[in-house]
Amino acid sequence: MSTDTPAAIQAFIDATNRGDTEAFVAAFTDDAYLNDWGREFHGHDGVRSWDGTDNIGKQSHFELLAIEPGAEPESYVATLKVTGNGFNGTGPMAFQLRDGLIASVRIS
Repeated sequence: MSTDTPAAIQAFIDATNRGDTEAFVAAFTDDAYLNDWGREFHGHDGVRSWDGTDNIGKQSHFELLAIEPGAEPESYVATLKVTGNGFNGTGPMAFQLRDGLIASVRIS
């Protein structure tokens, strides 16, 4: 069984790969929560901050290797290969969507 990539997660990936911070932040809800190995970021300001220090600010590039439904409704686990001038490697990102946007993402 294959899972289609939800539009918000595809926007997260595409905006990163284009280096488009505005589109990246727009993929998230206003009250979004981002957890990167225990470092927590809240709302659009937090997402923008993380994007500048750890994502587009590090010229990250995402390659989606797999996506599957999570345990909760509107949740997904995406396996991404990350390259750039920061973290390089492959790992899971757990997304929770709400109203077609990313309400939370946990990177571990």
